[in-house]
Amino acid sequence: MQYSGPSIPPVTGLILSGGGARAAYQVGVLAAIAELLPDAGHNPFPVIVGTSAGAVNAVGLACGALHFRDAILRLTDVWRAFHTGHIYRSDWSGVVRQAGRFVGRNLLGFSGQSPAALLDNAPLRELLSRELDFSGIAAAVRQRRLRAVAVTAFGYESGQAVTFYQGRATVDPWFRHRRVGVPTRLNVEHLMASASIPMLFPPVKVNREYFGDGAVRQSAPISPALHLGANRVLVVGVSGNLQNGDANASVPRPRSVRPPSLAQIGGHMLNSTFIDSLETDIETLERINLLSRLLPDDARSRLGVRPVEVLTISPSQPLDQIAARYREELPRALRPFLYGPGATRSGGSAVLSYLLFEPGYCNALIELGFQDAMAQREALARFLAAERP
Repeated sequence: MQYSGPSIPPVTGLILSGGGARAAYQVGVLAAIAELLPDAGHNPFPVIVGTSAGAVNAVGLACGALHFRDAILRLTDVWRAFHTGHIYRSDWSGVVRQAGRFVGRNLLGFSGQSPAALLDNAPLRELLSRELDFSGIAAAVRQRRLRAVAVTAFGYESGQAVTFYQGRATVDPWFRHRRVGVPTRLNVEHLMASASIPMLFPPVKVNREYFGDGAVRQSAPISPALHLGANRVLVVGVSGNLQNGDANASVPRPRSVRPPSLAQIGGHMLNSTFIDSLETDIETLERINLLSRLLPDDARSRLGVRPVEVLTISPSQPLDQIAARYREELPRALRPFLYGPGATRSGGSAVLSYLLFEPGYCNALIELGFQDAMAQREALARFLAAERP
């Protein structure tokens, strides 16, 4: 993108969206980046932003920002060895007990000390506490290898998308309609809050408010990276719409006149939560870039409008179809709860694509992410080369 105004030092941001098990795709893209990096220790992303499962990947990279390629390789190893039981209870006793709590508290009105949800994600807390060294963030910021890392969560009381960030003291908080930026020292609770999909996982209390998945009210997913100082961004999505969208494509004809299953409805709701806002924000940013190119330099400077270079990498294949191929990997204790709503059938596999944390599926997404990134290796190599020590 050409800009003839004053030269602005490039500050590259990495944006990792949410999507449960779909975030394995991001790890494949990061594995390709590890191969393309000319300097193994250099972090090419001074600003790292993540939401939901993307927040876990983002903080994992930030914790190892002093040895960036090693951080990517560690993250890849963890995802390749994933089982559903590492994220939420998938054994018979754990599943039945949690289902009983959910029905008792939410449908029968029984009281309880903690908020109930359909799934118990206590194993995720144990995994994050074991695998992440949060002191690495402060060390990377101190040595100027990292400008800021941020995760977004949704406040159930305030109704705001709150971006918790840790970074340099020069980064100011921001206050916009329904979205704010709050400086803090990140810990496991922020990640658990950002990844707590409503109804599926319990809300998490941070300070004085309960929080859930940040994608719920995140109307502008790219905005936190820009607030943190990025002027160019790499967006790794978990939907093929960003790559395969065609405005001239014909509208698909319905293949069935049957009413939608509960899993189909849930899949569309999850897609709306995790995918639609990112796609809309990218379209908005592209329109702003077009407007900024049409304005003269003095008008750009007066209005504070400047182009933001965007490189997007997203799946070249539908992830729900890949999930359908690996549905037999779903733990047996979960199958009765997902069979009835239709999640184990092809029409409802979108829900499965978010919940199937099993090696076959996760490794398939990692391989797809690696291949898709390598298909853009020239553009990706140029993008990474712009941010050098």
